[in-house]
Amino acid sequence: MLIGVDIVTRDYQHKLTSAAIVHEEIRIMQIVYETMYILRPDLTDEQVEQAIAKYENLLREHGADNIQIQNRGKRRLAYEINRQRDGIYIQMNYTGPGNMIAILERSMRLSEEVIRYLTMKQEIKEAQAEATTPAA
Repeated sequence: MLIGVDIVTRDYQHKLTSAAIVHEEIRIMQIVYETMYILRPDLTDEQVEQAIAKYENLLREHGADNIQIQNRGKRRLAYEINRQRDGIYIQMNYTGPGNMIAILERSMRLSEEVIRYLTMKQEIKEAQAEATTPAA
């Protein structure tokens, strides 16, 4: 009876080890995202900076890395959105796990200062991916 328990224990340990390796690979595998959002044009510069910092901190809290933010400034919208003709465009590029996108977009959807938002996965070419991977 003890031999059967030992085999089950080894098999269970192997499954745990395999699951840990898969979990580690999932944790390491991060995707590059770009989020573009439009803020209301009537916000002051201070309010714009607060909104940018709010979303940057939200990303950092949920595991985002390499966050790059560009304030594209106030521009004319192609069509009127919520009775607004202009908007302040903000672009964020970052890497991180996919589960943070839903949290970020929910926060933007509930915010009154964000008119529109869009998040896209970035295409990374093979040469760039190999160049960033350290040699073992």
